[in-house]
Amino acid sequence: MATKVRGPLGQLGALARDFLRKPSETRPLGKFAIGAAKVSHFLESAATGVRAPLPGPQHQAVSRLKRPISASTITTKSIGANNPEPAHPTETKSWANALENASEAVGAEQSKKLMDPKDLVGSELSFITDNLARLLESGHPMLNTVSRYYFSASGKHIRPLLVMLVAQATSIGSKRQGRSSILVDNEFDHIDYSLIDRSASQTIQSDQESQASNRLIQDATRDGHGGRPYSPHVTAGLTILPTHRRLAEITEMIHTSSLLHDDVIDHAETRRGLPAIQKKFGNKMAIFAGDFLLARASMALARLRDPEVTEIMASVLCDLVDGEFKQLKNLEVEDAPMSQPDEPAFAYYLEKTYLKTGSLIAKSLRSSAILSNSTDDIVEATYIYGRNLGIAFQLIDDLLDFTVSAAELGKPAGADLELGLATAPVLYAWQEFPELGPLVARKFSVDGDVAKAWELVHRSEGVERTRVLARQYMERAAEALRILPPSSARDALERVAMSVLTRTK
Repeated sequence: MATKVRGPLGQLGALARDFLRKPSETRPLGKFAIGAAKVSHFLESAATGVRAPLPGPQHQAVSRLKRPISASTITTKSIGANNPEPAHPTETKSWANALENASEAVGAEQSKKLMDPKDLVGSELSFITDNLARLLESGHPMLNTVSRYYFSASGKHIRPLLVMLVAQATSIGSKRQGRSSILVDNEFDHIDYSLIDRSASQTIQSDQESQASNRLIQDATRDGHGGRPYSPHVTAGLTILPTHRRLAEITEMIHTSSLLHDDVIDHAETRRGLPAIQKKFGNKMAIFAGDFLLARASMALARLRDPEVTEIMASVLCDLVDGEFKQLKNLEVEDAPMSQPDEPAFAYYLEKTYLKTGSLIAKSLRSSAILSNSTDDIVEATYIYGRNLGIAFQLIDDLLDFTVSAAELGKPAGADLELGLATAPVLYAWQEFPELGPLVARKFSVDGDVAKAWELVHRSEGVERTRVLARQYMERAAEALRILPPSSARDALERVAMSVLTRTK
């Protein structure tokens, strides 16, 4: 039964179907018209489609998992404090092993072993790294060099990996009713995914630099990639669409742009074992490069042609700025008298943590599930997983600032105190040592404040309580995955969550 199409592009596609029985490379206009018809119908139905929640226990589980965790009352006895590694049948013992197993699920050669988190294994992930260079091509050699500076460094690159795993895990889940999506048709050979690299505006195309960039990206299929940028990838029945792949690239560009801006704001010395970007190229070039990454990410996002995903990912940029403003203050009301931090103080810190770290992970995973056309509960489950994983990840990051050397961490140890930030270990130590309060209020700005705060944190249970809190968030993330259908991709997502507590960088 033919798909009903509406609107001018849809009608054009219908005509093409009638008069061009088998469009091919010799009839590119007919092929483009049919592709445009599918995209047109996809967008038109997106406005009216309903992503129905699944009834019963899954819907109840989503509601329960959204309840806040009371951080201020966490103790080392809240969860087995003497067993910091979670006991779980799919547990892995190290961050590297978790990424190895997860990477195998997105297409790594089984014989290849991941020895370090900086390595991106799997054909999909390695291609993303290569394709980012093309997406960031400009007519300015210095801008090319600066904007790509951190991509070659030893970052964890965890966000693209998670986006790809969620794409696979949700490709076999329940689908949204009332929206005729590209994924539902399963006619991958007839979808022209090169639309994700085409401008919808002739005005933009008239710009010479944009024309050059578009040609560079589209010509990638003739550079030995065999059409890969626009071909779905199926492994063991689990699918990654080109739109998922592009979302992973967008996510990494947004994350890296935030690093460029953060390092300028924080006067960072190093990042990922390299001199911080502004130390090498100066503040102006670092800021321009960060802006350029955001601009290219925004362009790529618009070309996904999915209004819902565009809105969600655009809100991430708002969250990053909101988080930075929240970080300017350690507490919502810094001059309020307080003998020790209460629950609102912890809630303020955790909200800032979500905005700066968790939002990008959570919303990119939500977007990945939406591109799979998943039902509401599955979409919510991926968001809950990402939110809790992101917060747990940052809690461990804050903990490592007190327990790992600068060489291991890739940035100066104790940097948070030097920046005047009161993270979870400090807040918990403050509950034990009220004398920390004045230091927090003045952001450790007096000589000796940093050294004293460091000592009190190590004398307290702050580090251990932070680990317990991170574990609660991690376990909630793993529990959210139970809503997804069983698959090797879901198992890999769970292993990544379980490995958060054991990471050292």
